[in-house]
Amino acid sequence: MIGNRKFDFARQVAVMAIVNRTPDSFHDKGSTFALDHALAAVERAAEAGADWIDIGGVPFAPGPEVSAAEEIERVLPVVEKARDLAVVSVDTFRPEVAAEVIRAGAGVINDTSGLRDPAMAEAVAGTGAQLVITHSLAPPRTAWPSPRYDDVTAEVASFLRDRVKLALDRGVRPDQIIIDPGHDLNKNTLHSLELTRRLDEIAEIGYPLLAAVSNKDFIGETLNAAQQDRLAGTLAAVVFCILHGARIVRVHDVAATVGAVRMTEAMLGWRPPAYTRHNI
Repeated sequence: MIGNRKFDFARQVAVMAIVNRTPDSFHDKGSTFALDHALAAVERAAEAGADWIDIGGVPFAPGPEVSAAEEIERVLPVVEKARDLAVVSVDTFRPEVAAEVIRAGAGVINDTSGLRDPAMAEAVAGTGAQLVITHSLAPPRTAWPSPRYDDVTAEVASFLRDRVKLALDRGVRPDQIIIDPGHDLNKNTLHSLELTRRLDEIAEIGYPLLAAVSNKDFIGETLNAAQQDRLAGTLAAVVFCILHGARIVRVHDVAATVGAVRMTEAMLGWRPPAYTRHNI
């Protein structure tokens, strides 16, 4: 069980919708910062078929300081709205925020800092929540220009194994852990493309794998596509990631992604057609 739903990741992919209560998010540019807009976005995501809804109060990228109290104020009412509609995930790097939203019904803590603060593991340990451990080089809200890797996929895999061990040592159960290679987080386009190509190596770590590729710059730079023109590239990346081991996909365009994911599941033999009339 994750939140209030059961998932079989041997034959199922969860679609995670993104709802940011931030004025400076990279894709939606603050369109769901106002509380009423965020609550409406939650309803639209659930109606479009989202399995999870990921709520963020602070971007990963550098920007104005947001206190823990303000972050909680931003995300808590959205958690309370979403918890009866889908699995609720909260994108945070702060243990005190994680503890608060778990109490409010969040089923997943999405830590894009990769347990930069080990106390995050302790906040999740002993609860029913899942913990997403993401690769990044820099601390949250910190620029890391021109990142360098000798072998990006091997280094990401090593980082994730180390952080998983840290989480286990701090009391997190193995069945609580999800891993995310962190597409574009302190990585350039060539890094993200190679990481995607070799995603099987990340999946081999042995925990459910989240791919957060939606509308990211590696897609835009590859296709020469502006921020709002990356849906086709996003869907291609989502399907490719599923075929190479991803079982949760984090996206902005929920309805289109749900269609692509459900069709992929059917072609893999995991899901029957909704109906059969053609040539029957």
